[in-house]
Amino acid sequence: MQDANSSSSHAVFSLKLHIVFVTKYRRKTLSPDLLFYLRGAFADCLAAWRCTLLEFGGESDHVHLLVDIHPALNISVLINNLKTASARRARARFADHLAKFYSKSLFWHRAYYVGSVGGASLETVRAYVDAQGTAEHARKSEAKKRKPPA
Repeated sequence: MQDANSSSSHAVFSLKLHIVFVTKYRRKTLSPDLLFYLRGAFADCLAAWRCTLLEFGGESDHVHLLVDIHPALNISVLINNLKTASARRARARFADHLAKFYSKSLFWHRAYYVGSVGGASLETVRAYVDAQGTAEHARKSEAKKRKPPA
């Protein structure tokens, strides 16, 4: 997984999301070929939104994506675009296969999961933020500045 920060003209950022999509009615429609195809479809869609697909996995009724996103994005708009574009592509490419499961042009369930993912635990970040402005934090910061590089 990439741990490096990205940057734009006025921001340095590292935003990673865990996203889960479930098939409509939780039907087991996602064959290995369809999952392989969806990996590429999601990667293409995300690249158009200045995002990167870091990891992808799934089972017959759901997929998981680990995505590095740009901070200017509206997450719900990105999610809806990913669902719409991937469903449209999958239905076009695997029409015969999906017709066995859905009589209408259905694919993803309306609901989804999205969670932020980071390298530090929530407790670590809370402790760091809470320590800002304290004498202890100032002493540790000063000690780091004086320590010679290895």
